[in-house]
Amino acid sequence: MTIRTARDAVAAAATYLHWLGFRDIVQPEDRHSAGVDLRGTGLVAQVDPSTRPAGLRAVECLWLNGLSASAVSVFFSLAGYTPEARSRAAEIRLPLFVLDLTGTPQPVNDAADELTSGGAV
Repeated sequence: MTIRTARDAVAAAATYLHWLGFRDIVQPEDRHSAGVDLRGTGLVAQVDPSTRPAGLRAVECLWLNGLSASAVSVFFSLAGYTPEARSRAAEIRLPLFVLDLTGTPQPVNDAADELTSGGAV
């Protein structure tokens, strides 16, 4: 799926998460206030389609959303992540993926590698 819009990026992430074994993936109606673009059974995910690397605050907010929902948190970005965001994600074991313009997610950290190899549990 070629990514041309933010909606394409969210759709690519949802397709990948479904492939990993997450089910019932939906877009919450009020996603901007919570910072969550996708929810599913045991899952919260954020997709950052901007041209700036995702920052520390975005990673921590998603992690907190996952904690409050007792769910796995997964982050997708088109532009990558700041060094601070990557470091914090490593500390809290939050999977980070980069979406290329063909819609293919690439794991960025060990937590993403583990999720890719193990799928939804």
